[in-house]
Amino acid sequence: MASLGDSNAVYSSVKDYYGKVLESSKDLKTSACTAGAAPHAIVRKIIKTIPSAVNDKFYGCGNPIPLGIEGKDVLDLGSGSGRDCYVAAALVGPQGSVTGVDMTDEQLQTARENIDAFGTTLGYTPKLKFVTGYIEELKAAGISDSSADICISNCVINLSPNKKLVLQGVFDALRSGGELYFSDVYADQQLPSSVRTHDVLLGECIGGALFTQEFEQMAVNIGFARPRVLSVGHIAINDAELQGLVGGAKFYSILYRLFKVPQEQALDSFVAEYKGGIEGHEDEYMLDVDHVFGRGKRVQVDANTAAVLSSAWLAGFFKVDKVEAADGLEPAASTTATEVLMEQAYNASSSNSGSSSCCAPKEEASGCCPPKKESSGCCPPKKESSGCCPPKKESSGCCSSKTSNPSTCC
Repeated sequence: MASLGDSNAVYSSVKDYYGKVLESSKDLKTSACTAGAAPHAIVRKIIKTIPSAVNDKFYGCGNPIPLGIEGKDVLDLGSGSGRDCYVAAALVGPQGSVTGVDMTDEQLQTARENIDAFGTTLGYTPKLKFVTGYIEELKAAGISDSSADICISNCVINLSPNKKLVLQGVFDALRSGGELYFSDVYADQQLPSSVRTHDVLLGECIGGALFTQEFEQMAVNIGFARPRVLSVGHIAINDAELQGLVGGAKFYSILYRLFKVPQEQALDSFVAEYKGGIEGHEDEYMLDVDHVFGRGKRVQVDANTAAVLSSAWLAGFFKVDKVEAADGLEPAASTTATEVLMEQAYNASSSNSGSSSCCAPKEEASGCCPPKKESSGCCPPKKESSGCCPPKKESSGCCSSKTSNPSTCC
């Protein structure tokens, strides 16, 4: 196969893999496209109402759909069968809109032909559409500059032969204060050409995985504020032949948040307070693994975080003040290096018999986050109470024995 620089070869390989090779998520050879912690209960409830044809062809490595987006305009890169778009359409309501972009005809057909049925379930016709196009060429697909409040993507950007072009296109499509909220696959090292050009590894989201440091620098260079990590999970490669090809490289599903706000570097002190108002996050809001805001509690933050909370689409939910001194408050949280989070996720999965996330397959029938996993999940120990395995979610059992397709909830 040609190198990643040959876009047509990559497009052809990916189209064939997702359009013809994979019949459903059961055909996957790694956990990359089904990894990730359980979605929020609100999202799980919506997923149950989505037509089965859409759910059955869902491939994703996380849950990149924020709550509190009523009335927003959402763009989904590589929307596939449309599952995340359907969820987003329910969350934005009749006043918001959702547009999915994909290049695979078979997936687009599934996404489009189920809109009417979903509208009947919602009780209104959603502003939901799917357009044919490449995520590197959003303008050519009809996506105008400054037209989206939030862009989501689920395990797709790694499939692109030109990730810088994708990020630049998203930056242009977002309005000021907008956000790219997405899950994808990353590697802990640069990958050899034998991995980057392997058809199955490309299709499984492994071959195109970016080195995390390379990605984060690329995002900042384009103009996004400092990348923020919301969750990390280690990805298991179940096929012995593929494991041999990747050698010692480790792969991770990471949920990143990239905000289109000024990149502040000032040394001023700021205090932020979560006012509440986001359904599903009534008592606290997790901005990233280092910043969890309890409602009504004043928290010292750095200039970058203050810019996000006062200028991004989240601004209406927070009160941010510049102060001379934040007496009586803990110092602003420091940023945990992504490499540290990846190591924690790997150690957690190793100690849990190879589980790649909070939802080990053998535990699907009894809930995604059993008590014994709380202290060794994919989030730093200090964040267990607000991370991927909150105690209050243990009994909700998003992966019940009745679930025909585990990937739709985990």
